[in-house]
Amino acid sequence: MLAKISHNTGNYTIDFSQPLDISISLRGDNKNPIAWYLKHPEIKPVIDGDFIGKVSKGSSVNFNNIWFNPHAHATHTECVGHISHENQTIQQHLKTFFFKAELISIEPQKKGEDLVFTKSQLSNKLKNFSSEALVIRTLPNYIGKISKHHSHSNWPYLEEESANYIRELGVKHLLIDQPSVDKEKDEGKLLAHRAFWNYPKNTRFDATITELIYVPNKVEDGNYFLNLQPASFENDAAPCKPVLYKILEK
Repeated sequence: MLAKISHNTGNYTIDFSQPLDISISLRGDNKNPIAWYLKHPEIKPVIDGDFIGKVSKGSSVNFNNIWFNPHAHATHTECVGHISHENQTIQQHLKTFFFKAELISIEPQKKGEDLVFTKSQLSNKLKNFSSEALVIRTLPNYIGKISKHHSHSNWPYLEEESANYIRELGVKHLLIDQPSVDKEKDEGKLLAHRAFWNYPKNTRFDATITELIYVPNKVEDGNYFLNLQPASFENDAAPCKPVLYKILEK
């Protein structure tokens, strides 16, 4: 289904019948991606006396409980409530869900024992940036990301000046295929989160960070429209299914 999109940078045509899903599905087993030292999620039928919520066990319905942590187990979108003293939820601050986005692929640079995304790398990729959302795909890219166990891996992260640069470009919605934009073990500094949200001096309440995405190799770098719809959780973060749509013409 073709649709005309009017954006402040122009008019575009996209095809809603050709979605490019960049989320990772939640599984109730050890093949699920895992971060932050938690065990894998669980999806189990409700058991109440003789009732077992599973059709194959004699129930009329499948009726499961799901245990998971959005930051550790799933593609998730978070607001500044992730780092603020005040209770801020994604439902309070994300009010629109369709944005022009640019996808870039970067191989992080080695600095000491770390791998980092530098301001120089970003500025080389984003010379003509005119979007609201930025999607970062880490190179090398491989299918194993959808089930990777990230704990104690010292994943690639954004330097503070890189996050400042992204904010200054006007990026409102940042998406990345790592468990966090920050270093795994940073003594709680969260420098990239703070820089991107400009917290606490001039906080950007309407800005979001989406982590643990997976962008298949078949999806080429370039401009897209992004549908960003977190689940309706009154929490600092919620599971999300970000979907890209290729721009067919201007």
